[in-house]
Parts: sequence; structure tokens; C-alpha cells
Amino acid sequence: RADQLAGFADLCAGLGHTPSVIALSWLLHQPGVTATIIGPADSAQLASVLDVPQIQLRTDDLARIDAIFPPCGAAPEAYAW
Repeated sequence: RADQLAGFADLCAGLGHTPSVIALSWLLHQPGVTATIIGPADSAQLASVLDVPQIQLRTDDLARIDAIFPPCGAAPEAYAW
């Protein structure tokens, strides 16, 4: 797990964004996802994610994220209880 987190942190740094911003952007790149739910504790946290919808991750960025955190299967079936 530490290797995954370090790899993701490196990828995010290379993209010029924080891990939380890239994670939200990755969510918006998934089929069927039209919005993310965020819970900012203050205005600074809210401000830090306002540009997420404009971030366009490239296909190779998405593949690198999937290599770091392999999908567990097709959604929504793989994520159902």
C-alpha cells in the first residue's frame, strides 16, 4: 500500500495537482459518473477542488492510475454489495 500511495503521489505531482484533485478528476472520467460528492470542511478545501471539472486526464494518465490501483471489476457489478 505504501508503494501505491507513493506512486500515486508522484503521478499527481507530475500532473501539478494534489492527490485529492486527481482522484476526483479520475472519478469524473469514469463512465456513468456525472458528479462527485465532496465534503469540504472549509472554504480553502472547497476552493482547492473547484477546477476539477476542467482537468482533462489523458488516456495514459488514466492507465497509470489503473496500474497503481488495479480495478476490481466492471462497475457497477464489482462495487455492489
